[in-house]
Amino acid sequence: MDLLTHFRMLARYNRIANETLFECCARLDSAEYYKLRQGSFGSIHGLLNHILLGDRIWMSRFEGEGRSTPRLDTVLFENFDELRTARIGEDARIERFFERADSDFLKTPLHYINSRGKAYTDLPPVAVSHLFNHQTHHRGQVHVMLSQTMVTPPSLDLHRIMNP
Repeated sequence: MDLLTHFRMLARYNRIANETLFECCARLDSAEYYKLRQGSFGSIHGLLNHILLGDRIWMSRFEGEGRSTPRLDTVLFENFDELRTARIGEDARIERFFERADSDFLKTPLHYINSRGKAYTDLPPVAVSHLFNHQTHHRGQVHVMLSQTMVTPPSLDLHRIMNP
């Protein structure tokens, strides 16, 4: 499998994993959903916002923008339903981008300033791998937080989602 085909598969997996995770989170009452917990970004809501923020940052870089980086704890949406709608839109954006990406994209360095003000240049194969790894890492943290509630966390295994 070439890199672009692999990234297209990961974009599809990302969408399905997010749909599955958000379906579970929708079953939480507000107190459980917003409850402060040990882990990155303090709550399920904080983590879901951070994943969306990270995706928007990287996608903007891939699309030739995004030279600067906002604070990584920025809350984009206070409301679950608005966040879910934005997530659906972002997942569609990611899938569309990788369906259209060509080998030239993989060769064009990405220049940006990180959230601490440091300049970086990354090659797309590594940056795209990071995008998908970052999503998986933080979805795993949401999975752990869900396990502390009455809602059973879903299976998010790639090989099960892609080959049901």
